[in-house]
Amino acid sequence: MDTYNLIAQGFGIAAMAFSILSFQQKSRAGVITFQMICGLLFCVNFFMLGAYVGSLLNAIAFFRAIIFLNKEKLHADNTPWLIGFILVFLACYVLSFTLFGKEPTAKNFILEVLPVIGMTASTVSFRYSDAKSIRKYGLISSPAWLIYNIASGSIGAIVCETLNLCSIFIGMLRFDRKK
Repeated sequence: MDTYNLIAQGFGIAAMAFSILSFQQKSRAGVITFQMICGLLFCVNFFMLGAYVGSLLNAIAFFRAIIFLNKEKLHADNTPWLIGFILVFLACYVLSFTLFGKEPTAKNFILEVLPVIGMTASTVSFRYSDAKSIRKYGLISSPAWLIYNIASGSIGAIVCETLNLCSIFIGMLRFDRKK
């Protein structure tokens, strides 16, 4: 592996660490801040690897996190924000078949919609005020990304989502169950 790919993988490993640790945060702001950093790092990682749709979706995730960290000031829990993000995610889906040249097969139509589902679930979760709800929506987001990553053969992303699912379950056991 050359130096460029090692650096790209380094960004992915750092992103993976922030993603996993995000579900161990006790507060909503903590979860979102860690995911914001994760999105920025995965954006760079995917860009360096030539996975431009993954990079674009993670760039959007970075800005989405900033908006939801300022939820009250920006009224980010209002429906127009949700609709706007979903429309941007759908535009990324369309771009994967137009601008980025993904072959329009039935398999690709299904696989390329999975990260859109994952991003939508994450966006819905950020509208809530508690970390418990964010973890619940992670049970939609992570499996969608995991299937996509398996089909794409991205080992780092597969490990990340597998560990994210474990982290979500641990966070649920630590913080969400009735004592």
